[in-house]
Order: sequence, then C-alpha cells, then structure tokens
Amino acid sequence: MKGLKTKKGVAKRFKLTKKGKVKYFPCGKSHLASSKNAKRLRNLRKARTIGDRKTRSFLKRMLPYA
Repeated sequence: MKGLKTKKGVAKRFKLTKKGKVKYFPCGKSHLASSKNAKRLRNLRKARTIGDRKTRSFLKRMLPYA
C-alpha cells in the first residue's frame, strides 16, 4: 500500500522543530547583496519560525513524515 506523499519543494525549504514549530531561512540573501546593508544581511542568516497557526498546520500537512 502506498504511503502519503511529501511535497518536495516544502521539504527543501522548511523543517520541523522538536516542539512542532516550522523553521525556515528567509529569502533574499543569495544575490544583489552589495545593495543591502550589513545589518540586513546578518539578520537574513538567522532562522525564523512560522507563528501563524493556520499556515503552520497547512505546512505540516505537506510534511507528513517530518
């Protein structure tokens, strides 16, 4: 019997923490960095979590085995 499918695009971008929050790294760091100031680039290095409960449950449905 076939299992549930994972959305691979979501699996590459988001990870689940131990407490069940959704962790991701923000976009906008890979190119055109010379026009962005150092503080902005430093903040883009940090991981963030999804706070919105509805979005979090939507993403968890796409990551059934995470």
